[in-house]
Amino acid sequence: MAKVGRKPQGVRRSAAARSRSNKARAARKHTSSILDRAMAALPFTEEQWHRFFLTVIVVAGLGLAWIVASYAGVPELARAELAKSASRAGFEVSKVRVSGVERMNEQLVYERVLAQRDRPMPLIELDEVRESLLELPWVADARVSRQLPDTLKIDIVERQPHAVLRKPDRLVLVDGEGHELEPISRENAKGKLLIEGPGAQKQVEDLAHLLDAAPALKPHIAGAEWVGNRRWNVTFNSGQMLALPEGDAGAPALVKFARLDGMHRLIGGKPVAIDMRVPDRVYLRCQDGPCPTQLASNGRPR
Repeated sequence: MAKVGRKPQGVRRSAAARSRSNKARAARKHTSSILDRAMAALPFTEEQWHRFFLTVIVVAGLGLAWIVASYAGVPELARAELAKSASRAGFEVSKVRVSGVERMNEQLVYERVLAQRDRPMPLIELDEVRESLLELPWVADARVSRQLPDTLKIDIVERQPHAVLRKPDRLVLVDGEGHELEPISRENAKGKLLIEGPGAQKQVEDLAHLLDAAPALKPHIAGAEWVGNRRWNVTFNSGQMLALPEGDAGAPALVKFARLDGMHRLIGGKPVAIDMRVPDRVYLRCQDGPCPTQLASNGRPR
């Protein structure tokens, strides 16, 4: 048999190969040395590092498994099966208990909640039920809770009626922030503070603060009109009208009027209109024109 001879490798090529191999080993050694020093500088043992990487791998695996299961619908199937089991065990909504309702129509609450009847307790979304109840005009807040095994408890916090808002076509009961509660008849509106004027609904809260400045006048005030989107005209039960200045000057003017009324008994007197829009003057108008006597801001006739 013929022998095939191999051409011996050149000296230069062999030396170059050995040089590259030596450099690679040196680089690996240098890199390993740097990594070892860095690892040694950290306050962790080699065993702790192994546990850390093992934990990361396990968590990543569980996360991947959960994603795959979610796409396959496994959690929903498990939840549905749990709900069925709970329902068979008697844990389903058969009673709705409502508390906190005094003025609003309680039936409106039941209409929002009765859709949950006969549903398994685990399937009740409490936040969704609460959001649905907050859409009702009278509801300022609502608390929804489960009372096992079969009761859904609803605690209602009602808005407090504050005044009657006159709209072009109807009267509406509003709370202290101007939220509309429900339409109201003229008969039922008697005795309640009447608010009117374009933009008045947004100023209900500010009007309350204004009237708080002179609490002694509150029993005598029948209504208030928001004028020119900048100031109030106050009407008393006597039918008299008080024109207040705009902005922050309104409250001090009302306090001055309360003092003047104590001195001169203006409410129920001859003036049908009192104008306090000028800081140092009080203009009084009687039935047939200007009253004979006008007042300065200090209460003295002029």
